Amino acid sequence: GMVFAEESAEGAFLLRARREGLRDFGACMAPMTAFQILQGIETLHLRMPRHVENTRKVVQFLSGNAAVANVVYPELPDHPNHALAKRLLPRGCGAVFTFDIKGGADGNARRAGARFIEALRVFSHLANVGDAKSLVIHPASTTHYRMTDADLARAGIGPGTVRLSIGLEDAEDLVEDLGRALKASQK
Repeated sequence: GMVFAEESAEGAFLLRARREGLRDFGACMAPMTAFQILQGIETLHLRMPRHVENTRKVVQFLSGNAAVANVVYPELPDHPNHALAKRLLPRGCGAVFTFDIKGGADGNARRAGARFIEALRVFSHLANVGDAKSLVIHPASTTHYRMTDADLARAGIGPGTVRLSIGLEDAEDLVEDLGRALKASQK
């Protein structure tokens, strides 16, 4: 609730950036943390093509799966920002996207999402993104579990929405893991 421009008319953005950086990273970064960040940044250009290649394979698999209601990824032609993404991101739209699981036998997408997460073996169930390993989160059963389906919808999240951050593993292993988990989600 802080208004930085009121607290510091000069350099409000810089003040905000400094305070948020201190809040998020601490006053002094550990040397090993700094080294790891530098290593990650220096090799990012080598890793991103693999992230994007894996993501495209996973998106293609999910787009054709009967347990999936929809996939939201800018490279798909039905995405509202597809043309813009093609123009601004010619080498790929990254490795983070969402999809919605259908409700399964009982019609409950929230339960289907939870069953899906529990059945995964290769993906790590974590809320962060951008790791070298593949990550998954089902907001309706984790970060937003207290919200009703109506509240989720107002936040732009469905009860079956799943966010994936695709890593560097073999794409076939990721597809196999997702396929098995999707089957489990529909039982």
